[in-house]
Amino acid sequence: MHTTTSQTPESEGPSRPARLIQNEATTEIPVHLLFRDEPEPRPVPLGPAVVGSRAGTGEQPRLRRPTPAVPRPVAQVDPELAERRARVLPGAAGVFAGACGAAGCVAASWWAGVLPPLAVRALRLPEFAGAGLGPAQWAAYAGAGALGLFGFGGLARGRTGRAWVLGLFGRYRGTVRRTGLLWVNPLLLRRRVDVRLRHWRSEPMPAADGSGVALRVVTLVVWRVRDTARATLGVDDHETYLRECVEAALARIPVETPGAGRGSVEAAGEALTRRVAQDAGAIGLEVYSVQPLRIEYAPEVAAAMHRRRIAALDAQHRATVLTSVVDSVEDTVTRLTMRGLVELDDYERKALVKDLTVAFCAGRSEQTP
Repeated sequence: MHTTTSQTPESEGPSRPARLIQNEATTEIPVHLLFRDEPEPRPVPLGPAVVGSRAGTGEQPRLRRPTPAVPRPVAQVDPELAERRARVLPGAAGVFAGACGAAGCVAASWWAGVLPPLAVRALRLPEFAGAGLGPAQWAAYAGAGALGLFGFGGLARGRTGRAWVLGLFGRYRGTVRRTGLLWVNPLLLRRRVDVRLRHWRSEPMPAADGSGVALRVVTLVVWRVRDTARATLGVDDHETYLRECVEAALARIPVETPGAGRGSVEAAGEALTRRVAQDAGAIGLEVYSVQPLRIEYAPEVAAAMHRRRIAALDAQHRATVLTSVVDSVEDTVTRLTMRGLVELDDYERKALVKDLTVAFCAGRSEQTP
């Protein structure tokens, strides 16, 4: 049994791949890529897409997936390191303990019989022959001396705007913000921290404007220590860290060139404040303001930018003078014509405009120094 098949016009031409689909607006796509039995990958959530197409190609609009922005890592310290109140006693307790220790030493000396007679009469103590310096007397001396040292050695004076960060064998034990006479365990290591509102005027720091021109910026930073534990133990030197944060912010945020408007300078200050506050907040510093005080060009570009600025001012002045001259000539010719003082054809009008322009320009040049 034979079966005949009729040949189509496409079969008479040159042989082409039978497993390809061709289109005028697309490239050749293999069929096996369109019909696959493999499981489809999980959909990836898309952000805001942009619709676009190439004109004149017949291509359908397509979606362009935006490149996801990589978040900038934020500095972090030990989350368990946070300021907490230390246990201290009033200064009266230390004075009382020290006085008891001193009285104990005097009593032990009287007991051992080594107290001078003058001191015995001054203290109105009864006459006692003394038992000598034995083990009991030395133990009394040790106990009374230790009590006196702990009592007087732990006395401290707290000041307004200052705090102590206490540590014992490398471990944080708390912060003291109280004022007045206090008693702090003398075995604890004390680190004094200034918690007042402070301001720092920086030296000229390198920066750049939106076009990449090198600048030198002097900033005023208003800040204070909010968490004494993180500021003291979370970083080697919190003041140096703050200075480097300001330098890094100036390197990343463009600053307007000298002579810019007040709004631009305030916007740059707000951006600097946000960036520095975010970086310094990890170590317990609270930054209120980072404001540029003085902005000037870097020495290597100062001369060139000065010439460029003078040229721009000169061009602006020339444009202003030219606009004024053109307006004056137009107003003069219009008034002469509308009042019927002169009747001018095109040639005479052009000649009059030329003469008036030359006269006004000459007058402006004589008035301008």
